[in-house]
Amino acid sequence: MKTRYNFFKKIVCASLFTAGALATTSCDNYLDVNTNPNGPDQVVAPHLYLPAMQSELALGIQFDSRYLGRYIQNWNARDTDLTWDRHGYVSGSDAAGQLWRSVYWPMGQNLTDMIDKAAEEERWDFVGVGYVMRAFGWQLLTDYHGEIVVKQAFEPGRTTFDYDSQEYVYEEVRRLTMLAIENLKRTDGKVGTASTLAQGDLIYGGDRSKWLRFAYGLLAVNESRLTNKSTFNPDKVIEYVDQALQSNADDASVRFEGAVSSDTNFFGPRRGNLNSYRQSKFIVSLLDGTNPVLSDPSLIGDDPIFAGQHLKDPRLPVMLSPANDGQYRGVTPSVGVSEYTVANERPRNLWNTASDNVASTTPNKYLFGNNARFPLMTYAQLQFIKAEAALIKGAKDVALDAYTKGVNAHMNFAKTFVTNDATTPEDEVAVFEQRRAEYLASEKLMPKSANELTIRHIMLQKYIAQWGWGFIETWSDLRRYHYIENPDGTIDQDPSNNVFAGFTFPSQFFGVNQGEPAYRFRPRFNSEYMWNVASLDKIGGLAPNYHTVEIWFSKK
Repeated sequence: MKTRYNFFKKIVCASLFTAGALATTSCDNYLDVNTNPNGPDQVVAPHLYLPAMQSELALGIQFDSRYLGRYIQNWNARDTDLTWDRHGYVSGSDAAGQLWRSVYWPMGQNLTDMIDKAAEEERWDFVGVGYVMRAFGWQLLTDYHGEIVVKQAFEPGRTTFDYDSQEYVYEEVRRLTMLAIENLKRTDGKVGTASTLAQGDLIYGGDRSKWLRFAYGLLAVNESRLTNKSTFNPDKVIEYVDQALQSNADDASVRFEGAVSSDTNFFGPRRGNLNSYRQSKFIVSLLDGTNPVLSDPSLIGDDPIFAGQHLKDPRLPVMLSPANDGQYRGVTPSVGVSEYTVANERPRNLWNTASDNVASTTPNKYLFGNNARFPLMTYAQLQFIKAEAALIKGAKDVALDAYTKGVNAHMNFAKTFVTNDATTPEDEVAVFEQRRAEYLASEKLMPKSANELTIRHIMLQKYIAQWGWGFIETWSDLRRYHYIENPDGTIDQDPSNNVFAGFTFPSQFFGVNQGEPAYRFRPRFNSEYMWNVASLDKIGGLAPNYHTVEIWFSKK
């Protein structure tokens, strides 16, 4: 990673544009005063940094989800794919390296400058947001790559950088988040009515109390990742979640306008980045009543739309797309739609259009609309994190309560995307509620006794709630349970016994994997493999199968 922040002009200009501060001044003219090609000569107002960094963080996750989404089987390729669908990678390419770029470049020194300028001006809300964004970036990046550069990341003059252990990065995330909480709680200085946080905050619109709850949510995520460690403390997870997001109204998400390509959701049809992707068989099974855990024999024949079939999860038509014949199907990794020889049986794309030549104005579909907000953390997600921790602790009543709240919260979230339109004759809102009532009444799907709740219920419902956005959290869950482990930690040949019941590996892994699944992504090629080779070699990063080396938090 080079110490050149050549994106500074672009970032500051984008921030100013988003904040509405460039109504009459061009970006080039505004920045003519900048004579240093490697960084800013002057530090600008904190609110001018924030929107570009927030949108870049969302972009990093979304961009790389096109690859990670295949590992975790949120979706897979429409056509036969022998690389990413098989847990592989493309050598000599920056593919799957966008989050690395987002954290080190667009955020990078700009985030440090924002924090420093805010502290100088006693804008403690900006300082707190800055620290929690730095911590969140490190959390995402280490969960994605494993060892990353933290201590030396922004030291001036460096041309090589040593990697830090994931264990150290986790400690640094906690330290930074505690600093964030300390500053977000401050009421002196220029906070409250004197704050300008709302002018640049695309996530919470300047609501400091929600940022504080987000920080506690990050602490919960950080601690919950350690279930395979002797130091894991479920009480801490529960404590943090209870101080975190209190309802769906606290969900953290990045806003997009959707009017032109540059301010459109990366997943939106205007951007055209998902044309060749199809929902997986696994996610379909979780929602259509065919999964070994999320099914109830007494509900077969009860669906109000699909006669004779198992009751569908009310979220199915909201989140997923049918084939032209109206039935919901998914694809198998590395196989694609070719397994369906009848064309009308092939699942449509994620925008639910019959053709992959998608109009830029195609109506929104779930999280894939032009102006759809992109979630970063949700109340439902945290309730499932709490449920898992409570179940591990043995506090079954607490676990059941959190599980029930998590399912209901995500159903409420999904319902906001329900629309009645001319393409469907039924009243979709009424059908959603009809299915929901019967689903929630099922003791198989929604245990009424705490003793009936299993880790499989929790992790599968969490997978559903995070589908289409929580890619790194879902991958972390899969790796903690080594993809195909049973609840007792053993592995057998029956997928129905897995914690992630029904989840199966592709029929064959990528060639250099030596029969192993991916546990990390290789660092970004155009910084690390071009400029930091000696340091990479120290951590084994030059090995062709480095991406299969188990990550620290998943090791027992």
